[in-house]
Amino acid sequence: MLKIKTPKTQRAKRALEERAPKIVENAKKTLILHGTKTSDVLNAVLMQIYHIKGGSAVKYTKKNANIRPFESGGETSLEFFSLKTDCSLFVFGSHSKKRPNNLVLGRMFDHHIYDLIEVGVHNLKSAENFEYDKKLTPRIGSKPFFAFIGEGFESVEELKQLKEVLLDLFRGEVVESLNLAGTDHVFVCTALSSTTVCFTHCALRLKRSGTLIPRMELVEVGPSMDLVIRRHRLPNDSVKKEAMKTTSDQMKKKIKNVSSDILQGKIGRVYIPDQKVGSIPLSNDIKGLKRERREAKRAKRPGENQAKKPKIDSE
Repeated sequence: MLKIKTPKTQRAKRALEERAPKIVENAKKTLILHGTKTSDVLNAVLMQIYHIKGGSAVKYTKKNANIRPFESGGETSLEFFSLKTDCSLFVFGSHSKKRPNNLVLGRMFDHHIYDLIEVGVHNLKSAENFEYDKKLTPRIGSKPFFAFIGEGFESVEELKQLKEVLLDLFRGEVVESLNLAGTDHVFVCTALSSTTVCFTHCALRLKRSGTLIPRMELVEVGPSMDLVIRRHRLPNDSVKKEAMKTTSDQMKKKIKNVSSDILQGKIGRVYIPDQKVGSIPLSNDIKGLKRERREAKRAKRPGENQAKKPKIDSE
């Protein structure tokens, strides 16, 4: 069991606050794990996801026999690794006779499992199997486009959950503004049936069109695979409400002496302290009063400022 320790320094306190759940989340990292047994197909899939994620993924190559996300008590090791690496997304690969080429995608909230979806991988074509210009290789950190083709992504519960998980897994860091030159690849997900999705990764090529809007072409760069949904687990209602909380849901801090009215709008009260006029020291030696007195004296003698006329002697 993990021990709960209180921070003893400001640096440790800031580190814990950085990992704590926030209204505005940090960039999500992905934890990639192997089960007791994996196949060549699964190893290739996990490596392809790790390359697509770039620096925002942590990959463990050691086999983990104690991780069973859908079983009670089997998520303890998974939550421990999530807390250790500060990852809020995970991809777990396992292979068995009952569930071959099994891939479990899931999300964490406060380092506890939020939701899970299990898919089987079929018809894998890795990036090495595609021939294309290497200049079209997507850059690390670039933002992708997503295309979800099919009505099932809006009506079928399993496909809706898979859509949300794939968006969180590959969208990268959330930004406010976007440059068109920074979007160089597209994820195309086509719903073939209510349980099967064709997943394709394409590079985006911009060409001249004679207008301000360039012409876009898609070049498949891999990986490409079919995902067959097997099991899924939705989040608890109370946990979902806490995880989906936004800034607008927070209670606004009450401002003292300020109220609002339908007719008058915002009304505020201003309290002015008592003015102790009797304790203010007064002095008669005020320059302003002296100046007024001098100007009053000059006004009484109007001929003082007039120039004296020179005397003219008459013969």
